[in-house]
Amino acid sequence: MTTTHADGQGAARDRAALARLLGHTSVDDFAAQHWGRKLHLATVEERGGDDFADLFSLAAVDELISQRGLRTPFLRVAKDGTTLPDRAFTSGGGIGAGIADQVNDDKLLQLFANGATIVLQGLHRTWAPIRELSADLAADLGHPVQVNAYITPPQNQGFADHYDIHDVFVLQIHGEKRWALREPVLDAPLRDQPWTDRRGEVEEAAARAPYLDTTLRPGDCLYLPRGWIHSARALGGVTAHLTIGVHQWTRHHLAEAMLDRARAGLADAGQVRASLPLGVDLTAADRLTDEVETAREALLDAVRALPADEIVRVLRGKERAAQRPAPVAPLAQLAAADALTGDDLLRLRPHLLVDVLPERDGTVVVSSRAGRFGMRRAHLPALRRLLDDGLVRVSELAADPDEALELGRLLLRRGVVLVEGGGSARTT
Repeated sequence: MTTTHADGQGAARDRAALARLLGHTSVDDFAAQHWGRKLHLATVEERGGDDFADLFSLAAVDELISQRGLRTPFLRVAKDGTTLPDRAFTSGGGIGAGIADQVNDDKLLQLFANGATIVLQGLHRTWAPIRELSADLAADLGHPVQVNAYITPPQNQGFADHYDIHDVFVLQIHGEKRWALREPVLDAPLRDQPWTDRRGEVEEAAARAPYLDTTLRPGDCLYLPRGWIHSARALGGVTAHLTIGVHQWTRHHLAEAMLDRARAGLADAGQVRASLPLGVDLTAADRLTDEVETAREALLDAVRALPADEIVRVLRGKERAAQRPAPVAPLAQLAAADALTGDDLLRLRPHLLVDVLPERDGTVVVSSRAGRFGMRRAHLPALRRLLDDGLVRVSELAADPDEALELGRLLLRRGVVLVEGGGSARTT
């Protein structure tokens, strides 16, 4: 039987990343009253004066654009509600770096000066403070997240009224932006139900008075469940805000997993493998009623026979692929393994999503976002202690000092642990 480990014990207990966004509202109240259903606004005052300056800034925007060698799709540009083609803001990087889709800061300078909105995408991959917050927030929510930044020129609207197919936390970083929000034309839309499929309904709703018309200032945080129609316009000078997109797991995901697993199981049902009658007429549905019912009952039986843990395991695999563990510095990590001593403390690498797979021939398989590897069954108690406590001294991994060092080096080289206080290999 597979055993699993929920990463981030501290986050699992107090959900500090989520609590930071909510202000006076408790996590429990947010879950009961707002999650997936209702808008929530926490002003900077309600959040204790935290203006998110540690997360992002206009200086960070300039650094990413001018110094980091960004390529598409980590940046896009919109104007008058339309996304511009990549060639409008990209070019080659010069000799030795001729990749054609690199962001061109000169082109962006002109586009922004002429009223275009810059969208920095995937900041949960490219900007360290946001990477840390987003990983902690995903653990708090139990749902994957992504983070984009929208930098809008004065008195400008980047996108027309629309709805998103994922929940969003809006974090105002710089300047002021006026938001108009309207109730959904479709509650909780799925990923294959974008607003463009209901463009007429959205435009009709946008012509009515908004449910909420508010101006966000630095440090304000607005939560929008998926489906809520919204638009935003910069006021005064340049504005910047972060959007944290929450890609929820839904019962639809569970149903898809059931159908996928049940479809595989149907191959074992002889009545389903049997051929339809000779001369079958597929234009006469009434003559195939019995055949349809036989297939339907076989499918229902296959669905009912699926254990719940097998269905959840399918989603767990998708969850593993949807987020990344805390970063590791490969060179420093290997150097730490070579220099390891019995007195060193090892900390579980955050956000690994560890599974211990069934034992076989005295070996267990450890599976996580860092990959898979085998280890001796005798080392399983030490691994479980690490997973439970999050921190262990190398000498405590095994009674024999050499065996303890061997296991510690294995865990380091496989990216499962970091040396506590180990320079560039330490946790962030």
